[in-house]
Amino acid sequence: MTDKIALVTGAGSGIGRACALGLLAEGWTVALVGRRADALQETASAAGAAAARAVVMSCDVAREAEVAAAFESLRARFGRLDLLFNNAGTGLASTTPDAVSGEEWRRTVDVNLNGAFYCLSQAFKLMKEQRPMGGRIINNGSISAHAPRPGSIAYTATKHAITGLTKTAALDGRPWDIAVGQIDIGNAASEMTARMVNGVLQADGSMKPESRMDLPSLVDTFMAMVRLPLSANVLFMTVMATKMPFVGRG
Repeated sequence: MTDKIALVTGAGSGIGRACALGLLAEGWTVALVGRRADALQETASAAGAAAARAVVMSCDVAREAEVAAAFESLRARFGRLDLLFNNAGTGLASTTPDAVSGEEWRRTVDVNLNGAFYCLSQAFKLMKEQRPMGGRIINNGSISAHAPRPGSIAYTATKHAITGLTKTAALDGRPWDIAVGQIDIGNAASEMTARMVNGVLQADGSMKPESRMDLPSLVDTFMAMVRLPLSANVLFMTVMATKMPFVGRG
């Protein structure tokens, strides 16, 4: 596999970093997108010899103009995009709806939903025009695309919306060989889930520790989606810690 170009948002830490490194390890050229150039550079450095194929692109996905500029830079440098991983996301501290300000709500929507749309829209433009046309888009939906945690109204609402984004884009992308899918991740061992080891609020009001899965298991799942030919698509994939409280009654 040669000359395959990917763009990963939120590539400076956690899931984005792990999946970007997985792509680099398999020979992809990867545009690392995020707000903090120093964190993105750390991701590139972690790739070792493959760091030469990592391109740091500082960008706030919540700002439409910055996203457009990042994709124009990608177009000018490589002329195509084969994979977009729409991974960037943010959340709020656990709280009830009355304690969420309009500003906090808008910031979560701007990053998690609007940012994903801005990137997907730009990817569509490039994938429709390039030759050969087409490509793959994978949206990070989260387990919260299916069921909420207590006190997570802004995050959960945006992740439910990502499901609608995925379904519609998967339909709209068919004429141009653009395959759109979603990976819903539960309790991957990253900075964001570190607190779960000591206990996290449950639906019944109790605080309980939760199991986590290692990042290599997540990367393996992500790469299985990536490796498919464009004639096949995983529309939705759920990968989660086996013992996390999701299915059943808690």
